[in-house]
Amino acid sequence: MPEVLVDGLRVAFAEAGAGPPLVLLHGGMGDSRSWRPQLEGLAGDFRVLAWDNPGCGRSSEPPEDWRIDDYADCAACWLEAIGVDRPHVLGLSWGSAVALALYDRHPEVPASLILASAYAGWAGSLPPEEVEARLLGTLAAADLRREELLAAWPGVLSDTAAPEVVEEYTAISLSNAGTLHPAGYRAMVHSMAEADLREVLPRIDVPTLLLYGELDERSPLHVARDLEARIPNATLTVIPGVGHLISAEAPDAFNDSVRQFLRARR
Repeated sequence: MPEVLVDGLRVAFAEAGAGPPLVLLHGGMGDSRSWRPQLEGLAGDFRVLAWDNPGCGRSSEPPEDWRIDDYADCAACWLEAIGVDRPHVLGLSWGSAVALALYDRHPEVPASLILASAYAGWAGSLPPEEVEARLLGTLAAADLRREELLAAWPGVLSDTAAPEVVEEYTAISLSNAGTLHPAGYRAMVHSMAEADLREVLPRIDVPTLLLYGELDERSPLHVARDLEARIPNATLTVIPGVGHLISAEAPDAFNDSVRQFLRARR
């Protein structure tokens, strides 16, 4: 697995395919392995690059006081270090907040944005009492046993998710929970809870696709419609019958939506 140093931090990433660059920013408790169906399914059309967010997978732990802007700056430096210019940027859940902060701080980087199961940060999309409940619940999840882990993140997978999807996601999540990546896990959770990226949305002037699952409980469709209303000329696609982790639950529909959106922009 290739890696580069960014300001003294090791940033590991997976890469597949050739063509226009497509950067994948994973969700909370995930890493580049979470994008296996996309690394396999989209490599025929794009050069697909999926990082391990600092504090996840094989990347170094960041300082615990890192917040969303630090992750965005790190992503920009990582792309510069590996020589990727004007990629399409796809962020899922937590990764969508990183993608929005990347656009805010480095608007010259993304050629387009695909925001999947997205928020304008928890503070930017959810009521304060829900933000507080999520913050406390996700911090406590770091100390849970395997069989309790997903229960602390209700709604990440729908009840219809295939058993092999649940098993794969649980294994990835366990390797990124706070007992193995304590500083990184806490930094990500606090970053998402504090992030309010609403002021970025009306300034977005690159093509933007919003991808959501019909059954998403964590980032429900009223959040999707709010982002659609705030982002100029955004396109909203809803994938039926799946929840928050749409890239894993419905990889073919997800990949088809991404492919069609980006092919129209070539």
